[in-house]
Amino acid sequence: MNMLPKNHIWFSATFFWCIILNMKRILFFNYEYPPLGGGAANATKHILLEYTKYDDIYVDFVTSAIDKNFVEKKIGNNVTMYRLPIGKDLHNLNYQTKKDLMTYTWKAYKFSKKLIKKNQYDLTHSFFAVPCGVISQRIKHIFGIPYIVSLRGSDVPGYSERFENIYVILTPIIHSVWKDAEYVVTNSNGLTDLAKKSLSTQKFEQIFNGIDTNFYNKGKRTVKDRTKEFRILLASRLSRRKGFNYAIDAFVELFDFYPHIRMTIAGGEGNAMKDLQAQVKKYRLDGRVTFTGAYVKEESPKIYNDADVFVMPSLNEGMSNNLLEALASGLPVLMTPTGGAEELVRDGQNGFLIKMKDVDSIVEKLKILIENPELCDAFGNASRKIAEDMSWAQAAEKYIHLYNKINEKKDKKN
Repeated sequence: MNMLPKNHIWFSATFFWCIILNMKRILFFNYEYPPLGGGAANATKHILLEYTKYDDIYVDFVTSAIDKNFVEKKIGNNVTMYRLPIGKDLHNLNYQTKKDLMTYTWKAYKFSKKLIKKNQYDLTHSFFAVPCGVISQRIKHIFGIPYIVSLRGSDVPGYSERFENIYVILTPIIHSVWKDAEYVVTNSNGLTDLAKKSLSTQKFEQIFNGIDTNFYNKGKRTVKDRTKEFRILLASRLSRRKGFNYAIDAFVELFDFYPHIRMTIAGGEGNAMKDLQAQVKKYRLDGRVTFTGAYVKEESPKIYNDADVFVMPSLNEGMSNNLLEALASGLPVLMTPTGGAEELVRDGQNGFLIKMKDVDSIVEKLKILIENPELCDAFGNASRKIAEDMSWAQAAEKYIHLYNKINEKKDKKN
């Protein structure tokens, strides 16, 4: 019988204990996780899936249930998801009420204390400064566990007109969460700039969202197809800050000159849905402007592939997942300078930057593509190339780098 040499046994044992000692255990918070929520939920899902590929990290993820049932579920071998019932309204999965957020905050904090008694965590990681960052901050004060907070948009003062009155109360809390964090992470230059306006002394890291370029592919529409019927796509949750009303107004101005244009508005719930439907009815655009209603992820590639241009006249974004999906689908993009557009929409190369709340700006840029349908191919190829340089694996790797830096700081203190 062949015996392993003693030095090999020693090396194997040492290697094993090095792995154990380098293990990172993370307590992760986001009140949104699909099918709840929007872009932040999607980002969380993809990052956790990337974490399942690592052998040296364990994650306990605390989120909201979609019904009255508590759910514990494994994601891969090293991520455990806990869904806490918060009395969620099943008819409104994309929008969380103040009651939802307050219930989640209280239940998640209570539940996390039980987890902390059982497990030794290296850090906590919260998506959204409020409410999740507040939980991480409380845990740090009581248990001494450091934390990272990822800003997603609405948790940055000044981001949303809808929260103007609430920001008066929340801004001191948000700033306190930022100051106590080891790292505060934004997902676009625009969000970083907005956060700095709110607290100029705060340092921010930046990690872009990723995109799955295997799931989304370039469509097959041709110049001949566009000459026959030119298709404009708006896709997102139908909230007022998306500015879709300006795109509809632009469509009205264009239609008399280009009767072959059509518009698809893809998305379900949101506080602008009834207003947008009324706007379409007012201008008698039924049959020319189509609402898809809510759609599942599996349907989204076809929605993008059936379009010729993607338009996002948003008033504010963190990092738009719909923008990333449009890029991966090889579409020209018209977007206001927010939510990653300044970094990812290269004016005159893969689309155009448009002015906020400006119908004429949308009309002007759409006319260029309608009259020169061959540009859609060149712009679309450039969009696809940009998307191929982004991935969720890169985003996850950058977060893990921050986790390691926190552990290194702790080791130096000890």
